Amino acid sequence: MQRLVGDIASMRAKMRGMAVGEKRMCMMVGGAKFMGSEACRGVRPLASDQRLYGRNGASTHCDGQPNSCLHSHLSEILVRGMSGRASTLQMKYMSLKGLEKDAKEYTFDSKRQLVFLQQLNQESMPERVISWIEGMKSSVITEEILQEYVKALKLKRAEMEKKKMYQSSRSDADGSTRTNDDEDRRFHSRSYDNQDPTMHPSMMDGSARRGMGSQSGRQTVHVAMAEPSAKDQVWRTIRILAGAYLFLLGLTTIMEERGLARGMMSNYEAVKPAESTKTFKDVVGVDEAKAELQEIVEFLRKPEKFTRLGGKMTKGVLLMGPPGTGKTLLAKAIAGEAGVPFFYASGSEFEEMYVGVGARRVRDLFEAAKRKAPCIIFLDEIDAIGATRNPKDQQYMRMTLNQLLAEMDGFSSSQGVVVIAATNFPEVLDKALTRPGRLDRHIVVPNPDVKGRKQILSLHLDKVPKHADVDVSILARGTPGFSGADLANLVNIAAIKASNDNKKAVDMRDLEFAKDRIMMGVERKSAVITEESRKLTAYHESGHAIVASFTDGALPVHKATVVPRGSALGMVMQLPDGDETSWSRRQMLAKMDVCMGGRVAEELIYGTDNVTSGASSDFEQATSIATNMVERWGMSDKVGTVCYKNLTGGDGEPIMGQEVRAAIDGEIKRLTSQAYSNAKKILTQHEDKLHLLAQELIEKETLTGNEVRAILGLPPMKQELEQPEAKQDQQGKLEAGKDGSSGKKNTWFGR
Repeated sequence: MQRLVGDIASMRAKMRGMAVGEKRMCMMVGGAKFMGSEACRGVRPLASDQRLYGRNGASTHCDGQPNSCLHSHLSEILVRGMSGRASTLQMKYMSLKGLEKDAKEYTFDSKRQLVFLQQLNQESMPERVISWIEGMKSSVITEEILQEYVKALKLKRAEMEKKKMYQSSRSDADGSTRTNDDEDRRFHSRSYDNQDPTMHPSMMDGSARRGMGSQSGRQTVHVAMAEPSAKDQVWRTIRILAGAYLFLLGLTTIMEERGLARGMMSNYEAVKPAESTKTFKDVVGVDEAKAELQEIVEFLRKPEKFTRLGGKMTKGVLLMGPPGTGKTLLAKAIAGEAGVPFFYASGSEFEEMYVGVGARRVRDLFEAAKRKAPCIIFLDEIDAIGATRNPKDQQYMRMTLNQLLAEMDGFSSSQGVVVIAATNFPEVLDKALTRPGRLDRHIVVPNPDVKGRKQILSLHLDKVPKHADVDVSILARGTPGFSGADLANLVNIAAIKASNDNKKAVDMRDLEFAKDRIMMGVERKSAVITEESRKLTAYHESGHAIVASFTDGALPVHKATVVPRGSALGMVMQLPDGDETSWSRRQMLAKMDVCMGGRVAEELIYGTDNVTSGASSDFEQATSIATNMVERWGMSDKVGTVCYKNLTGGDGEPIMGQEVRAAIDGEIKRLTSQAYSNAKKILTQHEDKLHLLAQELIEKETLTGNEVRAILGLPPMKQELEQPEAKQDQQGKLEAGKDGSSGKKNTWFGR
């Protein structure tokens, strides 16, 4: 055994004089005799359960007999050839594995770490040395370990130089140089980045730093990536944001210039005049407005007729009225009658996303009109740009209106250009726009009366084939409040209905269908209504019809139905005998009585506990009428002839005391309660007729006014075909009945 240990020691002496091998052998043998020798002094003996490395790195266990185990392994190594190269490699491998294990076990022992690193450098394993040192604790690293680190870097550099020379011989020099330079930079960045501060080259001594030079004489520059400071990061962010802002600013400027260029390109092409083919013959139902505008036509035809005595013709005309009354058609008829160019523009067409485009388009429009003077400029929906200016508005919002004011009556006024504007909201227009010298002539274009409706219906019916039974007078009387556009739509719906029914001409039934569809809504034929609900609706509508038929001052019943239309499950329609220009107190009280008829009928038939919410719209109408009578029209003796409707304070609340408010509420409640009592009295007297009329409604679903009167034993209504003297009329009343929710609110117009 002593001779075996001596042979091992001799082998280790040959391996670059590393005495550590002898100590390792002493640890593996572990005998007391050998541990006391000079070579084994200070070495801890190997425990009986520790593993030993074989030639392939596999460990074996000595089972408590380390000496015999070691002897067997060493004998195996010696048998394979102690004098050959194989035995030398085996001993080197065993020594490295043992040193590595020792270094891992004693991580805070600098000497053991140094011995292992020296052995790695001797075996030309620089990458292992570099990675090992970079993972060490800073407290363990000594100057000798740093020297080993520098030595490993030199070895790695030498390997890279050899590799570079080899690659340069196989590829062109330029591409190879870039590749190896990049690899060199990556290597040195990996070697020095993210390591402990004690490993930075600045902490090495002079000899170590000098030793980091290239073996070929070229000096190697080691790059260490430093984290940017907070100041650098702030400036970098500012530069990025400033660059992005400048880029977006330039892009927006280019887009704006191109957009404006497209807008300004061929300015006069965008406002080309149109030759109107309409004349006053195409405009019917608005005779008063036509007479007012005839003077404008004469001025455009013969301007010298009005200027020979120094007079000046009106520059602007404002057409006011509800939608669909023919304001645009009147403007086209003026241009067609006078034979002058017609420029059309809508108020919403002037504004764009870019500031100043609206003012520019106003200038272009008037410049084009001046070139074609005399001519007409028609501005439809002028309230879009001519609304009252507010000091809080932005400047660009007022630029278009200011330019329009300047063009109409500014320093360079427009001669021979007549501006006609139309609006549905004249109250919102700026006063500077409607003053004399601009839009100074105001013409109201109302809904047509009975005579006007008859003319409009005849005009449109002449364009479609009609049956001989069509009576235009009956249609005109039954369409109060219809505008010209509504009447045109009525004829169109009737023509479509006749076409769907494969008829050769439009008959009266088609026109009645179209009228009911416009006034009452589309029939909901797919609605699933139970028999009980249908019966309740029939009694509800019968109550309205009976109260309307037996109340003095109520409008005649035009039609009663239990067919669901719109949001209502049934309704009773009332129409006046002719055009109504005002409402009397008697008519208002009668209207309130009719509103209460539906709820009273439900109460009489089903009891107080079974009334429904179908009368909500009826109560709303009755309350609205009573409120206006007391607060607005002075029809209450207790409150007096005072209008409280529009007397409000800064917070929008009416200006009145508590006593006045209580008096008003009391009068409103008294009027509605009186109406309920009147309706209950009438239905109690005619309860038998209530059952009869409800049964007829259930069977026929829809009854005309004369059919209702016949069931109630009343004579048929006299039809006043037309009333030429009436200028305005009152909207027909729709008694929305049982509707399942809040009911259908009906509107009416009064003076």
